Amino acid sequence: MKRTHAPLLAFHAGPTRKFSLAMLTLCLVLTSVSVGSNALLASPQAEPVATDSANQPDENAPQPQSGEAENLPEEPSSEPPADSTPEPEPTAFDRVDGWFGKYLVAPVAKVIFYDFGSGPKTETQTDADGNESKVVHPGWLRTDGAPDGVSIPFVVLWLLAGAMFLTLRMRFINFRGFWHAIQLTRGKYDTPGEPGEVSHFQALAAALSATVGLGNIAGVAIAIGTGGPGATVWIILIGLLGMTAKFSECTLGQLYRSNDDSGHVIGGPMRYLKYGLAEIGMGGLGRVLAVVFAVLCIGASFGGGNAFQVGQSLDAIRGTDPDGFLNTYPWVYGLIMVVAVGVVIIGGIKSIGAVAGRVVPFMCAAYVLAALFILVVNLDKIPAAIATIFDQAFTPDAAYGSFLGVMVIGIKRAVFSNEAGVGSAAIAHSAAKTDEPVSEGIVALLEPFIDTVVVCTITALVIVVTGVYADPAMASEIAGNQGASLTLQAFVVGGYDWFRYILYVAVVLFAYSTCISWSYYGERCWAQLFGARTSLVYKGLFLVFTLLGSIITRGNILDFSDLMILGMSFPNLLGVFLLSGVVKRKLDEYWGKYQRGELAMAEDA
Repeated sequence: MKRTHAPLLAFHAGPTRKFSLAMLTLCLVLTSVSVGSNALLASPQAEPVATDSANQPDENAPQPQSGEAENLPEEPSSEPPADSTPEPEPTAFDRVDGWFGKYLVAPVAKVIFYDFGSGPKTETQTDADGNESKVVHPGWLRTDGAPDGVSIPFVVLWLLAGAMFLTLRMRFINFRGFWHAIQLTRGKYDTPGEPGEVSHFQALAAALSATVGLGNIAGVAIAIGTGGPGATVWIILIGLLGMTAKFSECTLGQLYRSNDDSGHVIGGPMRYLKYGLAEIGMGGLGRVLAVVFAVLCIGASFGGGNAFQVGQSLDAIRGTDPDGFLNTYPWVYGLIMVVAVGVVIIGGIKSIGAVAGRVVPFMCAAYVLAALFILVVNLDKIPAAIATIFDQAFTPDAAYGSFLGVMVIGIKRAVFSNEAGVGSAAIAHSAAKTDEPVSEGIVALLEPFIDTVVVCTITALVIVVTGVYADPAMASEIAGNQGASLTLQAFVVGGYDWFRYILYVAVVLFAYSTCISWSYYGERCWAQLFGARTSLVYKGLFLVFTLLGSIITRGNILDFSDLMILGMSFPNLLGVFLLSGVVKRKLDEYWGKYQRGELAMAEDA
């Protein structure tokens, strides 16, 4: 399907151009101002953020709303305060970050995580004397294990419903096409002269490098620590359902791809939302959804796909010594990442695919082999661990809440891990060499299987067989959602002390590969909005945020960029739902050719 490319922000676009420019400018300016303020005010000798559990707030305790508690008058006291050290004045960054949280993060989070009143709500009440009290209003979805209700966020329902709908619509292609996906990835059906820039395997590796990462190391540990071993079952189930969502969006990415004005392939939701919906008479809606998706993807690539990855990997490796080199000079790590990322992303998808094709198998192999060693050493505990996982999936211990609560925790971690329905992977898979769009969709369904069903399950088994999730010494890490620390402890307990270094290397490589892949996602959306000739501007901005990721602390700015990743699922899945009939017709045509043996095969197949 040959299509010419025109930037979404072509000058004749008028209101659409102004709308998207305004959205993008808002994200960039506020993020840059806040990050810059912190960078200017930061001192190399500044004390690192304490990670001691004694300094961590109790996340289970109700928290006052922003701006309420600090405005209460202090009660006079005859006793001197226990700690007479005056609190430091809030910096410019603190003020901007607080404004960002109050006026952007909080409203967006209320929409994305709206639970329709199913979970409990905490209200802060102040009496005439200025004393605060907390009142909990139970939700309507109450169970014996959760008498105050179970909160089911809207974004979880949206992604889950999308995956279930598409799995039924495509008649379980996630199972029917599994073996064929392996054949395609091995190159059995590759023929010379197919349009595209990278092989099936390189496209899969590039997409996997963006999803296999901290979610597999930390996310699974958080799910088990808070929801018990039973959360693993729901992680696996959502991984299987997510395979069809990946198939659908990546097939559409291939169907509506084109070449930009530099001759490179451009495809993904920003293309099929605009042109696919136009073909079914929804061109106006499609243009709006395409712009919204592109802006969200650019913002997400700067934050959640870049600065956040650098910051999290730095936190994992720099240790607890306040005088350590990386604690004193964190920007050195940032500069190393800038160079490592920069030399790859300048070359575009071919360089990214080539590097990802080497890094992803290596990092997965190192991590998985270490985990498998632990499982072999604890072979006698595996049957009991599996029994515990399935038992607690449906009848969890009272400490982990209700069946519904465990299910929601597992679903949340799975959808956040494999990004099925977000639409990002369709951008990478659209560059694959093929003249059969459906074939690349079938290759893409392997991604959630590897990311969620294989890697997440292995991580879960290691955590369960070593028993660290139930260790009272790890309670503070679990309460603080420090999943990487829990997984690290499992590797040390189940293996050797030097296994921690395998995890350190895995964390750094996971973060690095995520950065290079998300740079491509953001750059393609940038090119769709502003034209490929401005791509160097995007890449320069991306590397700036790579460096800033080692300097800034996690706050509302980065929370907002994480929300952008989840926000991408709304325009994307809406478009995929509306275009599911197109995908189904193309799938039926392709599957008929496959069953009749009419697909061209490689010469050495």
